[in-house]
Amino acid sequence: MQLGSTSVGLGTILSIVDEGRAIALDPVAVARVAAARAVVDRYMHRDEPIYGLNTGLGGNVGYRIPPDEIEAFQVKLVRGRCIGVGEPFPERAGRAMLLSRIVGMAQGGSGVSPAVLDLAVAMFNAGITPVVPGRGSIGAGDLGLCAHLGAALIGLGDVYLKGRRMPAAEALRAAGLAPARLGPKDGLAILNASAVSCGYAALVLADLSDVLSSSMVVAALAGEGYAANPRIFDARLAAARPARGQVQAAAAFRTALNGSYLHDAGAARSIQDALCFRVLSQVYGPALASFETAVASVATEVNSAADNPLVMADDDLILSTANFHTPDIALSFDALAIVNVQLATASAYRTIKLMNAQLSGLPKYLSPLGGASNGYNSMQKTVSALQGEVRLKATPASTDAIPVSEAVEDHAPQTLLTIRKLDEQILPLRLIFAIEALVAAQAVDLRGKPRLARTTGALYEAIRADIPMLQDDRENGPDADRVAAILRGGELLRRLRQGLGDAALFSMG
Repeated sequence: MQLGSTSVGLGTILSIVDEGRAIALDPVAVARVAAARAVVDRYMHRDEPIYGLNTGLGGNVGYRIPPDEIEAFQVKLVRGRCIGVGEPFPERAGRAMLLSRIVGMAQGGSGVSPAVLDLAVAMFNAGITPVVPGRGSIGAGDLGLCAHLGAALIGLGDVYLKGRRMPAAEALRAAGLAPARLGPKDGLAILNASAVSCGYAALVLADLSDVLSSSMVVAALAGEGYAANPRIFDARLAAARPARGQVQAAAAFRTALNGSYLHDAGAARSIQDALCFRVLSQVYGPALASFETAVASVATEVNSAADNPLVMADDDLILSTANFHTPDIALSFDALAIVNVQLATASAYRTIKLMNAQLSGLPKYLSPLGGASNGYNSMQKTVSALQGEVRLKATPASTDAIPVSEAVEDHAPQTLLTIRKLDEQILPLRLIFAIEALVAAQAVDLRGKPRLARTTGALYEAIRADIPMLQDDRENGPDADRVAAILRGGELLRRLRQGLGDAALFSMG
């Protein structure tokens, strides 16, 4: 695939990574990179101080680098800023990070040497993926983690090659590639970016997209088990107060419940249900909108020249900028994490209410036996624990930072941490929705297996194909884990997405 002439969506980045597609620079990008590099070469012969070109970084910005030390400084810059620690990101994430940086450098603003960018492309196509430690970025760019991308380019550090970890120099030799020789500004061109956050964010958003899409169908199935009133999704009601995403969410629920027995006269047990059933479009609307905002913020970063300093070839200028700073991404991920608490809490309440005989009109704890039977009662504790975990991970990370580098860098949005927190919400979210689906299927059975909508029916049948109706007390936790695995199935997930009627729902772009 050619890169550089048009914007690259996050979905495209993941498809390139997952399908093993080769990449190349579009001729437009090649010309743009060459023009920017010519500006860097011209500035090398001037006496004007340029950040990172002939000056130190951060608190060392006042130090002028002698001309004969500039190239050596670029290597020192990379090595001295390999500050990442802890468990490294998986190989798939590392490939998304490297690809994100290639797309960014292809915009021309970095002024990178064409040969260095060509090597990055060749490494990607050869399957050579830098090993990037998981911690060390505060979101004022990912300089200290992108340094590990730069180290691999010059033959230092470790890389993955077809799943195996090895020294970068060995992998380059095996691929017939020579380590990069860094010219002026090249080290900083690779480092001063947010490619680590962007690559990781793309993977996290893709996982979340799957979880939230399936959760809408789970909620619809719970409504059928509860005999909830579907008129709450009437298009006229949504249009009367068209809050962000609400019209789209209401339409998705209408489509998911198309053909359901709930639309039959007298099927709904109440004209007004508990809020956890009644506000589905109101809570999923902000989820859709917040997800879209997060995707857009990351896509903007990937496809922009967010370098410092920025090379502007058309004006023959190199100017210092703060475009490496990513509060837009950090705030969008913090907001999305808070939205997830709304969804998790409503799911937990639906699960609990389905077990309440007075509210659902079904046997207590959804047990056909009655008496002292536990049914699904104890799973309420599991749901409560999972909701607490989701809530904990919603604590904002973008609200505080410690000044560093002699207090020059006195603001940071902690972008990578906001993404990591969202990632850590996904498993408990997945399990909460799996428990809701398990309980909803039992409620449908106890209601006499009424006519389900096509989409919710597909989910119900997938569950029952593997997990029988609860007839007597048994281990519920393993059943919930099996439902979680069912919800991850590719073909079922595709059908559930289609059943919501809108390909743009939780879209990766």
